[in-house]
Amino acid sequence: MSSLLAGAFQSLTIRNFRLFAAGQLVSVAGTWMMVVAQDWLVLSLTGDSGTALGVVTALQFAPLLLLTLYAGGLADRYDKRRLLVAANLVSAVLALLLGLLVLTGEARLWHVYLFALGLGTVNAVETPTRMSFVSELVGADLLPNASALSAAYFNCARVVGPALAGLMISWFGTATVMLLNAVSYGATVVALRLMRPDELHRPERRPARAAVLDGVRHMMARHDLLLPMVLVAAVGMLGFNFQLTLPLLAKTVFHTDAAAFGLLTTAFAAGSLLAAFTTTLRRGRPRLGLVIGAAIGFGTLETLAGLAPTYALAAVLLLGTGFGSIYFAQAANHRIQLGTDPAYRGRVMALYTLVFQGTTPLGALLVGVLSERLGARSGLLVGGTASVLAATAVLLVHLRGRHRVPGGTDVAATGAALEEKTDRAG
Repeated sequence: MSSLLAGAFQSLTIRNFRLFAAGQLVSVAGTWMMVVAQDWLVLSLTGDSGTALGVVTALQFAPLLLLTLYAGGLADRYDKRRLLVAANLVSAVLALLLGLLVLTGEARLWHVYLFALGLGTVNAVETPTRMSFVSELVGADLLPNASALSAAYFNCARVVGPALAGLMISWFGTATVMLLNAVSYGATVVALRLMRPDELHRPERRPARAAVLDGVRHMMARHDLLLPMVLVAAVGMLGFNFQLTLPLLAKTVFHTDAAAFGLLTTAFAAGSLLAAFTTTLRRGRPRLGLVIGAAIGFGTLETLAGLAPTYALAAVLLLGTGFGSIYFAQAANHRIQLGTDPAYRGRVMALYTLVFQGTTPLGALLVGVLSERLGARSGLLVGGTASVLAATAVLLVHLRGRHRVPGGTDVAATGAALEEKTDRAG
């Protein structure tokens, strides 16, 4: 048992990663506290306007769609540690300024809009840089373990942050929460500054130019990268809409109160956390078959959750669905990141972020319309079924053993050779 636990937390034996994980745990918890405080502030300023809340969310998300690919090029071209320090300092200043406006009673809705756009812009740079930086902290061999531990602390923060925010808002108000979030960014900055740069696993060279299209071409020419990326897009767009489907399921199908809805969300989060810890045991690059199987398992569980006749059974199935969601996401992440040439990793992970997170709001529009017209269960049924169908289609393409990119270039031989090489390396 002790050897199993040691393997699960092996990345924490590396000093740089310990510092990074500790700083991120504090910072991510602060970010989730900020999300709750910001939403509460918007509702307070607008008399519970759902439209205003939607505008804030859109402003935070729009930069991710517009700038992430460019940010991936920055991550490949410049020192990732310094980029992360700068991003966290800017985020801290923005959170501090908004907190002070709220504290002095001067905050207006347009202020929240402006700061949401600013934080979203910084996040567009920080996310792909952070994801690709993990490999520099631990190297390729421990990347699956470190990535899984990152998912674990993220899910822990997702549970703890909002709970703390709710208590602190009721005791001290939203301004205090925002100011604490500003301070929390300092934990990441301090951790990054305390790292030993000579212990980082950096590529031998950085490109003088890091064109976005070069990263796209690199992925398109790789059968073993393109297929999981396509699957990530399909599952992310239609399968990962739980912020929409779970409240509707609880309120309109099982007619529960807020506490019971919270239990459904907790069950899903607990499954996600369990999957994160499970994937810490992975060593090396997972095969495409595992990614496809994980997508099928996730889609099946989500479909069954949509069909659950009772609240209790729905909670159990959502526990499994939460497990499947993170297990699939981690398998796809490891498959893509470990197979990517380090010189292109920032741009490819930016594309991964864009495809995974960027397609979710588009799918939410469709799932929202279906749920309104056909009932809350339809959102889960469509998401789960679409995930299974997408995984099946990718499996069929994979079994054919050939994949042609637009223009008719046959990359089967090159993709197969690189896939075999990276799989052996894993």
